[in-house]
Amino acid sequence: MSLDPSSAIHIAHVLTEALPYIQRFKGKTMVIKYGGNAMTDDALKDGFARDIVLMKLVGMNPVVVHGGGPQIGCLLSRLGKQSEFVDGMRVTDSETMDVVEMVLGGLVNKEIVTLINNHGGKAIGLSGKDGNLIRAKQLKFSRQSPEMDVPEIIDIGHVGEVTEICSDAVDMVVQGGFIPVIAPIGVGEEGASYNINADLVAGKLAEVLGAEKLILLTNTAGLLDKEDNVLSGLTTADVNALIADGTVYGGMLPKTRCALEAINGGVRTVHIIDGRQQHAVLLEIFTDDGIGTLIRGRRE
Repeated sequence: MSLDPSSAIHIAHVLTEALPYIQRFKGKTMVIKYGGNAMTDDALKDGFARDIVLMKLVGMNPVVVHGGGPQIGCLLSRLGKQSEFVDGMRVTDSETMDVVEMVLGGLVNKEIVTLINNHGGKAIGLSGKDGNLIRAKQLKFSRQSPEMDVPEIIDIGHVGEVTEICSDAVDMVVQGGFIPVIAPIGVGEEGASYNINADLVAGKLAEVLGAEKLILLTNTAGLLDKEDNVLSGLTTADVNALIADGTVYGGMLPKTRCALEAINGGVRTVHIIDGRQQHAVLLEIFTDDGIGTLIRGRRE
């Protein structure tokens, strides 16, 4: 069955629009943080895997870092253990950490690897403990209210922060022609395991790898102005101003600060995009308009 002329012209336009981006980014490293609805909807999961395979086939080096909060919560519930959060961070005792490792390093990681491989890619799953990829220490968390003379120190258990990224294992996987899929579990002194925010891991990894782009999939259309319009083409100065005047707030603040740190660490651009959009990664990288928020260090 042949295409009608209008459909054929549209397909040709899409392909020619993508060509300069394919040429520009050949051989470049792209770190993609995969999370939110994109990880729970079957059609979106399938589309994401196809996007990653296509990126590799046209010469890019995608590196996937994934979350898995809902999946962790679901298994904890099935085991009769209630999830507890402090300011959005999961309180992670030793028993919960065992579940985190099981879900992130096992179930979720291997599902992503399998999806990519099923679409003709060659993916290898890694935990941050493999090859001491993610060195970590316990996150010291404090909270202070106006009536307190000194901050309250809260023990949230095996929640960690990155102290060092040793990218040897990732480099070896990429050089072998494979796609790394990384679970954000860090290793501390004497082999202690730590649950680390996937955005933070993706940002630090992008810095160490000298990535061209850091792409953060979210459940929003990107950074929004006060009228809920998507903002794009921003510099770090623009973003700092948006934080200062309260335009960026709440749950987007940690993600936005992660983006700023990555830019300051040498990543060329950061993209905050809507993972609820089918083929969001390809639309952001290979089209002139993109679909989310692009942040760069300076005007180009």
